[in-house]
Amino acid sequence: MLTSSLPSLLLLLSLSSNFLNVALSDDGGGLFCSAPSVFETETAASSSSKPLYWKVTNPTLSPSHLQDLPGFTRSVYKGDHALITPESHVFSPLPGWTNTLGAYLITPAMGSHFVMYLAKMQENSKSGLPPNDVERFLFVVQGSATLTNASGAHHQLMVDSYAYLAPNSKHSLECDASATLVVFERRYSPLENHFTKQIVGSTDQQPLLETPGEVFELRKLLPPSLPYDFNIHIMDFQPGEFLNVKEVHYNQHGLLLLEGQGIYRLGDSWYPVQSGDAIWMAPFVPQWYAALGKTRSRYLLYKDVNRNPL
Repeated sequence: MLTSSLPSLLLLLSLSSNFLNVALSDDGGGLFCSAPSVFETETAASSSSKPLYWKVTNPTLSPSHLQDLPGFTRSVYKGDHALITPESHVFSPLPGWTNTLGAYLITPAMGSHFVMYLAKMQENSKSGLPPNDVERFLFVVQGSATLTNASGAHHQLMVDSYAYLAPNSKHSLECDASATLVVFERRYSPLENHFTKQIVGSTDQQPLLETPGEVFELRKLLPPSLPYDFNIHIMDFQPGEFLNVKEVHYNQHGLLLLEGQGIYRLGDSWYPVQSGDAIWMAPFVPQWYAALGKTRSRYLLYKDVNRNPL
């Protein structure tokens, strides 16, 4: 009986082998469809000679075929948080700036007390001034631009460099080719006998700070002293690292993911996020982050500080 069934068994094994070969083939004729792994995408990107933060201005979605899905967006807006993703950005001429397109990602219409926007400076472009009593922070994610203050001093701002401009300080930012900036502005909350001043720097110039009970790396781009009513943090997570604290606090946040990917908890929702995503967090919304993938996660974070919430 076993002998008589042997040809059938061999035929079945042969058919199974052929089926698997077809299904696993790479010529597009297989029976199974598979989108490129996000891990494969990250690995390919890390092995190429791409500039720093290139994904902020060249975002991707995985699976890749979702990029052209009509009506699809990962953006979410709720009463206490928002996730604004690149496929939903709307750029228009930036008021007061020349040859510059802007996309406002966070504004008081959401409930924030600050604005966060992307400014895409084109050839022969120039910035405008913020409204009276409004302070400004600039961070370069692509290209370069020249900052000039009222005294005529010039600073060349490259990728990963930044500038803080005190309220009512005269300045201009000019670009000969192209540059993309993330800009934070807020109405300054003054303290008697305390004054801010212009600051120009870059992330790599700032020391790593202690983070007791945490594993991420932290840099602060502004002084923690009383004159400053907000700070900008750069936070780095290696794959698999996450926040130990589950934060619930009175501070507002504005966040731009510069590198990597992960999971962000906002309230009762859990969002896959990647480079180029922006997040607004209202006071007291539960928040938490974990890094995924095979490369570092880095995000830039606005946080209001040094003022009584009353």
